[in-house]
Amino acid sequence: MGPSAQSPASAGGDQASRYLRIRARTEALCEPLSPEDCAAQSMAEASPAKWHLAHTTWFFETFVLEPHQPGFRPFNEAFRVLFNSYYNGVGEQHPRPQRGLLTRPALEEVLAYRAHVDRALGALLADGASAGVADLVELGLNHEQQHQELILMDVKHLLSANPLQPAYSAAPGPPPPAAPALTWVSFPAGVREIGHSGAGFAYDNEGPRHRVFLEPFQLASRPVTCGDFLAFMADNGYGRPELWLDEGWAAVKAQGWQAPQYWRRGADGHWTVFTLTGRRPVNPAEPVGHVSYYEADAYARWAGARLPTEFEWETALAESGAAPGTFQEDGRLHPAPAPAGDLSQMLGDVWEWTGSAYLPYPGFQPAAGAVGEYNGKFMINQMVLRGGSCATPADHIRPTYRNFFPTDARWPFAGFRLARTP
Repeated sequence: MGPSAQSPASAGGDQASRYLRIRARTEALCEPLSPEDCAAQSMAEASPAKWHLAHTTWFFETFVLEPHQPGFRPFNEAFRVLFNSYYNGVGEQHPRPQRGLLTRPALEEVLAYRAHVDRALGALLADGASAGVADLVELGLNHEQQHQELILMDVKHLLSANPLQPAYSAAPGPPPPAAPALTWVSFPAGVREIGHSGAGFAYDNEGPRHRVFLEPFQLASRPVTCGDFLAFMADNGYGRPELWLDEGWAAVKAQGWQAPQYWRRGADGHWTVFTLTGRRPVNPAEPVGHVSYYEADAYARWAGARLPTEFEWETALAESGAAPGTFQEDGRLHPAPAPAGDLSQMLGDVWEWTGSAYLPYPGFQPAAGAVGEYNGKFMINQMVLRGGSCATPADHIRPTYRNFFPTDARWPFAGFRLARTP
């Protein structure tokens, strides 16, 4: 996930307050972690929490303070390389798979770095930021919210690799016992407008707003549940090559997939799942999560359906007024069973894989400068997800938000719902 924005920014004291709130939230997410937790990296695609704390600070220092603070001096010149993710226009980067080797700087120095940049940003905003500076700050805040979810994703993967199966947080109260039956909601053919309308913040990949023609389609009333997916598994879904795209079948064989990520089958034959509140039995009523695009696509084929296009998904949300589900602020950090309704959980609980490749909209132009690298250059070999998850900040998501991941990614909080052509 990443930035590159179009936004009329909020300004002045409101933005300063928002800045402090979001920055404090990132540090609060790391409070349950030990210094050792914050330094470890469990796979090449993940990053240590300490790196996330530093990189989000690097963003503000590099793109806001460096060009706009009079007499700017970096906190530590070495951080320009250590905490640059992949902005080639800024300079060299420390290799992503080796971020877990950065035992120095210590966590205390990273937190001091954050405090230093926060003081400087506060002074800059207090002096009356220009519209350009306010837009960059708003971009940085949305970027930081993305990394809040990445912290939870990466910490979950890290703790799951520990044989002690430690919990990140206390378990929530018991969820509802059952999910409603799946029904189909119909939408007629016609021309729809897709993309951000220009009011408020959006990333550049959400526009330009444009028209598409859609054939009639139906969308499932809720995401696919763990119980639904257990039926797919019981029908040898992971062992039937006719259900899988060729690359998906190769991933099944190469990586030994037999169930969603974090699921484990006990000696008694029952499945458990690792969550941020520890390992517990799989709840059939909850939306299935941590599945790849390939698994979602194979299940849809098994079910005699398909994945919706991102245009169908956005249209359905716009025309249904569906109520939001579970977000980061709810503290559950795990998808909840769907409530009854025509279209439930389209926002929150699990990101939903779509059948759309991550490509530019007609007329797309990346933002000028290095910040333009984050979205446009990744518009290849990835698929679009929509809707946010239980780890997404509630005020970060919107109906036009386009998330994207490689087709074999399983550590995001990603599930899916079905579509079909009547």
